Amino acid sequence: MIEQDTIKLLRECDAGVKTGISSLSEIMDSAKDGDLKRYLSDCKSQHELLQDEINGLLNQYQDEGKDPNPMAKSMSWLKTNMKLTADKSDHTVADLVTDGCNMGVKSLNKYMNQYKAADEQSKDIAKRLVNMEEELTHEVRQFL
Repeated sequence: MIEQDTIKLLRECDAGVKTGISSLSEIMDSAKDGDLKRYLSDCKSQHELLQDEINGLLNQYQDEGKDPNPMAKSMSWLKTNMKLTADKSDHTVADLVTDGCNMGVKSLNKYMNQYKAADEQSKDIAKRLVNMEEELTHEVRQFL
């Protein structure tokens, strides 16, 4: 049970970190303020480091990980592009980032509750990912 919950939690973290990297890459060029760009870039770099760690653990379990849900990814892309087409401001970027981070935090907390038997290392990764998302939300509030 522990191993299965560990793998399942790591898969969800993998999908979440991939979604974060993709979303941050997509939106970074729309940010105008230097501090906002830096916050987004730093968070993307942190996500990439965490992705390497997750991939290393998944490889130990001989698991390929999990890609983000294609429908959710498409809907996110559509929402992002529609909002930025209507208003290409730092306010819109911060609003989109906040929404994305909040969805990520909600999902990760759900999975941590669902896979309670996961090992401490995978739980720690999930918690660090949640903290990254919460920190970014806090940093971009000034642009809302």
